[in-house]
Amino acid sequence: MQDVANVAVSVNSLSYEYRLASTTSSFSSNNVLDNISFSVNEGDLLGVIGPNGAGKTTLFSCMLGLLKDYLGEIRIFDYDIRKNSRVLQNIGYIPQQKSIDQGFPATVQEIVSLGIVGKKNTSKEKVASALNMVDLSGQNQTRIGELSGGQQQRVLIAKALVNEPKLLILDEPTTSVDVETQNKFYAMVKALNQTSKITIIWASHDLDAVNSIANKVMCLNRTMFFHGDTHEFFESDELIRLYSESSMQLHMHSHSNQNKNFSSKLFENR
Repeated sequence: MQDVANVAVSVNSLSYEYRLASTTSSFSSNNVLDNISFSVNEGDLLGVIGPNGAGKTTLFSCMLGLLKDYLGEIRIFDYDIRKNSRVLQNIGYIPQQKSIDQGFPATVQEIVSLGIVGKKNTSKEKVASALNMVDLSGQNQTRIGELSGGQQQRVLIAKALVNEPKLLILDEPTTSVDVETQNKFYAMVKALNQTSKITIIWASHDLDAVNSIANKVMCLNRTMFFHGDTHEFFESDELIRLYSESSMQLHMHSHSNQNKNFSSKLFENR
C-alpha cells in the first residue's frame, strides 16, 4: 500500500464541464475532463502530454482552486483543497508564456515579490534567493520589459519559486521561446526537481524533453489513457500509436466544430 505521507497530489474521479449559453437561452455542456484519477509522489517530475484542447489547463485550474465547480476530489499533501485552501500556498504556478510589453514599468524585483505570501519583511532576501536559483542575480532593478524572452520566463519562474513551494505546476511555459532557451529551461526544471527536491507537474508538447527529464508521464485527452513510468510509455509502440490517434481525433473534432460554427454564422447572416 502506498504511504499517504509521500503523496503530494491525489486526484480522484475528477470531471469538469463548461456550460455554454446557446442562442435559445438554454445551456449546452462541454465535458472537458471525464473521470480523471491519478497521484503524484513527492519528488516526482510528472510530464503531462496531450493535444491542444485536451484539458490540461482546465486540470491545473481545478488543482489551483481557480475552478471550484468540479466533480470529484483533489487532495494536495493529503488536504482536500475545498476544505483547506491554505494548502494551495505550497504550490508555485507558471502559466503559458506570453510576451511582455517592452514599456511595462515593473522591475524584476517587483514582479518576483508578487509571489510572496505572508510576511513581507524578508521579501528582499527571498527575491534574491529566487533570482539566484534562476541565474538572474543582480537584475533586481531591471525593468522586465528590457529583458529577453528567455530572461522574462526565468523571472516568472523566480516568482513561482519565491515562496519556496513544495509543488511546482508548469503549463507549457516554453511555447513562445527559441530552442536554446527551451533547453536551458529543461535543464533548470531538472535541477529544481533533483537538487531542490521540488515536486513538479509539467504540461508539454515536447515529447523528447518529457522522455529525457520526467520520471512519470500522464497522457490526457479529456480522459486519461495512461499514467505511469516514462520508460514504460516511450518504449511502447502501442501506447505511442494510441496517443497519436487520440491527438488526431481531437484535432479533427475541433476542426469539425469550427466548420459547424462557421456554417451557422453564414446562415445567420443570410
